[in-house]
Amino acid sequence: MLAVQGIISATEGAAIVDGLKQIAVEIESGTFPEDLAFEDIHMNIEKRLIEIIGPAGGKLHTGRSRNDQVALDMHLYLREELALIDQLLKSLQEALVELAKENEGLIIPGYTHLQRAQPLLFSHHLLAYFWMLGRDRERIKGVAKGTDLMPLGAGALAGTGFPIDRELVAEKLGFGSLYENSIDAVGDRDYLIDFLSFASILIMHLSRFCEELIIWSSSEFGFIELDDAYTTGSSMMPQKKNPDVAELVRGKTGRVYGALLAMLTMMKGLPLAYNKDMQEDKEGLFDVVDQLKAILPLFAGMLQTMTVKRDRLSKAIDDDYLCATDIADYLASKGVAFRDAHHIVGEMIAYAARNHKRLRELNTEERKGFHSSLAERIDELFDPARVVEARNSRGGTAPAAVRVQIEKAIESLTP
Repeated sequence: MLAVQGIISATEGAAIVDGLKQIAVEIESGTFPEDLAFEDIHMNIEKRLIEIIGPAGGKLHTGRSRNDQVALDMHLYLREELALIDQLLKSLQEALVELAKENEGLIIPGYTHLQRAQPLLFSHHLLAYFWMLGRDRERIKGVAKGTDLMPLGAGALAGTGFPIDRELVAEKLGFGSLYENSIDAVGDRDYLIDFLSFASILIMHLSRFCEELIIWSSSEFGFIELDDAYTTGSSMMPQKKNPDVAELVRGKTGRVYGALLAMLTMMKGLPLAYNKDMQEDKEGLFDVVDQLKAILPLFAGMLQTMTVKRDRLSKAIDDDYLCATDIADYLASKGVAFRDAHHIVGEMIAYAARNHKRLRELNTEERKGFHSSLAERIDELFDPARVVEARNSRGGTAPAAVRVQIEKAIESLTP
């Protein structure tokens, strides 16, 4: 650009490009001579460029400041990492869809308040996380839009007096937009905060999932067994199989939240434009990027290798209290106001508990004592498969509805 604009000669421009290509090879091969006496990577590159091509190398910095150079580096870095993280998220979504397809028709207890609530399909439960991750990927698009702004040419804060062509530079670097204000260009960290906000929501979703995997793999639940590759034993208790990967991911949540809070706190009192405090934007960002790139493929592998214990789940859903809502719905279909039906079924459950009976073990006379409509045979209301199948509204847990959901999930993954 400097050569095209006549700010430096074409010969100098060509020599600088050739020298930078040689430096790129040195950096990639690990032979680049870094010198800590020079303040940063840009100064090291300029020093090496002068060694290779002579004084013309000193013209590389024309019309630039360390401020807009570092800002550019961060935009380029995050743009590249966002694309990789998005692909890792997509792979995790694909693992969830495959797991949902493998377990179509498998019924599990659904929970609210960690109390058994209603039966639902395991596939339906897994797909809830699929859609959460889908929203996370939508958030990446928002982060990418804020990252797709080129700051180079802003100088230290006021632009430059050289006749530069920022549009040409943006085109060469693949940016879709420019910062329209030079002060904003060097002082903006919104896109990094957006990324850390995205990462915090994502890690919260993964932490919730980990909590369920940890609970499900406990002896008390025993719904799943995690593969040995994702667990460890105890140094003292030989019977232990600890869900280490799930626990570690859950533990990373505070670390990611901390990076977001640190960035917000660092920025909240800064006057325009650049301040050295902004140097603190790097460590937390790099750490969070590294953590996500490690976590996401591990999470997918943990799901792909876990064993679903169908026998244990079959016993767990053999609990007719899970069908209490359906009895209330049945009474409502007979003209009873739902609030009254809810109360009636609550009394039935209390009566059954006092008498150490299951709901299905109440005889006709006992049921009729709560409402005349219950004198009819209601055995089908205690069948979890029938209860699940009845919930065929869009987004419901019925097998047909879940099949539609799986199709939509696959469609959403298709470019």
